[in-house]
Amino acid sequence: MSDASIKEQVREYYGHLARRVVKQESTSCCGTAAPEGNPITSNLYADGETGSLPKDAVAASLGCGNPTALAELRPGETVLDLGSGGGIDVLLSARRVGPTGKAYGLDMTDEMLALARENQRKAGVQNVEFLKGEIENIPLPDNSVDVIISNCVINLSADKDRVLAEAFRVLRPGGRFAVTDVVLRGEVPAAIRRSVELWIGCVAGALEEQEYRAKLSAAGFEQVAVEPTRIYRAADAKEFCARADFDLETIAPLVDGKFMSAFVRARKPR
Repeated sequence: MSDASIKEQVREYYGHLARRVVKQESTSCCGTAAPEGNPITSNLYADGETGSLPKDAVAASLGCGNPTALAELRPGETVLDLGSGGGIDVLLSARRVGPTGKAYGLDMTDEMLALARENQRKAGVQNVEFLKGEIENIPLPDNSVDVIISNCVINLSADKDRVLAEAFRVLRPGGRFAVTDVVLRGEVPAAIRRSVELWIGCVAGALEEQEYRAKLSAAGFEQVAVEPTRIYRAADAKEFCARADFDLETIAPLVDGKFMSAFVRARKPR
């Protein structure tokens, strides 16, 4: 499929998930499991983090990690969330950077932006701004943010080099790249790469670990690190491959331990 076709499929799918949240239906970004039972999206946030957030912000949490906790955000910093969805990580970031800081959320899906802005209104958070745009073309000036976070979104882009170049551009010198993403260790069957359903569901577009490191370095980043936070086994693969058009019993053993959620960090040179 072309890059444009992949992007439109992702936009349509996440728009659908946003509408389901508004209708108070269960959602999941990966396969058909409910969020609480999904091997990727479940149990990412502590109750103390989400207790004061609107329930729709929590319900629309479709990521694979908790970048706001791992990024070590500081009061007064400006943070940008790439692919902010329903806004949970933006709202949590705003709390961490405090009233002297700012949290931006960037998303290309109208329905998710509407949901995020409503969640911001309900939360009464002032130091937040949600922007419409694509992560390959960030609508912010050069050297304008201190930290970039993202939660299982960069793998959905068909042009990851462009995403990383844009992240490098908008970060201030010394700025931090601190994202959670699905990452591969080793090769996976071609059938998974060909599955649009899995690409949308946050698996098929994942970069192999060494390739991720190489792309970050090529974009200009230094101090690159990839830290596994969850490693998925064959039983988990059956969940997030559930809607794919191939034999699960054949595929699951081939992907055992190959997919992981990871905290990927790097720094723009000072």
